[in-house]
Formats: sequence, C-alpha cells, structure tokens
Amino acid sequence: MRKKQLATGGSPEIANSLFVLPNLSTIFTEFPFLERFQKAKEHGFSLVECQFPYEYSIEEIQRELKRHELSMVLINLHPGDWKKGDRGLAADPERIPEFRTSVQQGIRYANALKVPRIHCMAGIVSESLDPETAKQVYIENLKYAGTEAAAHGLTILIEPINQGDMPGYFLSDIHQAKAILNAVNLPNVKLQFDFYHIERIHGNALGLFQQYADRVDHVQIADVPGRHEPGTGNMDYQSIFHYLNRTYNGFAGLEYIPLGKSEDSFSWLPMMEHGGR
Repeated sequence: MRKKQLATGGSPEIANSLFVLPNLSTIFTEFPFLERFQKAKEHGFSLVECQFPYEYSIEEIQRELKRHELSMVLINLHPGDWKKGDRGLAADPERIPEFRTSVQQGIRYANALKVPRIHCMAGIVSESLDPETAKQVYIENLKYAGTEAAAHGLTILIEPINQGDMPGYFLSDIHQAKAILNAVNLPNVKLQFDFYHIERIHGNALGLFQQYADRVDHVQIADVPGRHEPGTGNMDYQSIFHYLNRTYNGFAGLEYIPLGKSEDSFSWLPMMEHGGR
C-alpha cells in the first residue's frame, strides 16, 4: 500500500497511515454545524465529511472550509424529508423527478465545495411496493446519477444500511449491493463500506471487506453494538486497521456517535498505529 499522511494529528507512526476524518454530522455535535469545521481543525484534522449540507448555503460552507484550511471528501444526496421518515429517494417509483432534482443539487454542492464523492441513499420502501420494481427504479436512478456525476468527474456511492437502525431501508445486504453495482455497470458508481453497518447486517465485516475491496471507494467506521468510537464495542478494530493500513488506498470517515465528549473520543487512534505495524 502507498503510505499516506493521516488527516489528523498524532505520532509519526500514525501519520504515515490512513486518511482518517470526522463526519461533522455525528462528531462535534455539541456545537452548531458551522462551528464544527473549526473544531475539526483544532483537533488536527485536515479533511472532513458530512451527511447533508443543504440547510446551509454553499457560500457559508466554503467560508468555513477556506478559513480552517479543510477539504471535504464526501456528502450525501438530499434524502427527502428526514423528519417525516424519508431516508433517500432512489428506490421510490413515485419520486423520480424529486430524485433527479436532488442529483442536480448534490452535483452543484459537490462542484462548488470540491467534494469528489456523493452517497446516494436508496430510501425506505413501502411493504406494498414490489421489491423487483423498487430494484429496477433504483438501478435506473443510479444510472442517471452516475451519468450526470461522471460529466463532472464525481463518484456516486451506495451503502448497505442495517435494518435495526433503519427499518425498511431498501439496500440492506452487501451481496445485494454488488448485484446492483453490476446492473448499473458504471465505473464511477461504487461501494461505500461502513464497517459498523456490515457488521450489524452480516457479521465478519473484515472478511466481507476483503471480498469486495475492489468495489470500495470510501470506508466509514464505528463500533458494534453502540455505534461509538472504535474500542467501545466488540469489533476487532486492531485487525481491521492492520489490514486497511496495508491494502486500502482511500479514506476512513469517522461516522460514529461519541460515547462521551467528541474531544475525548479520539483516544483510540493509537490502535491504528498498533494495527498498522
């Protein structure tokens, strides 16, 4: 693996490893969203990601990124009305125009903020909807999103999400995700591998990462069962980091919910150093 500078402060041994970065939608939530960029910088990070930036103007986010010398590597497409239960639009046959509008909005934000990746959430599907219909709608919507994104040099990601956290979510199996990617068959539509969700869905998250690594363009991490920082649950993150440090040439987003204060949740970072030896 090509050694890379870690996106957070730490020892020299850690600093030649993975690009690790906080998800500002789950970390530093003690502060208003636009203040979290400063907090990321104060804790040594040079990269960030977030879920949904759309409550804020492009100009507001650009200002914070520039002010704190940060780069953003991932956003999500707009999920619909989150408060009313929407978790994405891509598998809903009745919301195709809304989905396409969200793609154009996501591309506009990604271009302006220089974000290379956009996660496209599949959405929660009604029990009355034929699964095959939802699958075909999802595939066609991903083809649209991928084609539109390719014109701007952007990558579209899909991510299996466990049914315990998100009941009814359409994409809830990594083997299903592979089949969807095969059907879409676009080089810029790839897999977002969240070790927490895959462990919750299947177990053996590291083994499944090894199996599907050629499809992965972005990684996210949290521990099971609580979705807190590594070391707070029962996942073997030393083995995961040992493998990632040697084989994975990409980013690891910290999409965990800190068990305590955000600023105290980075004590696990030496585990990466140990795992990387």
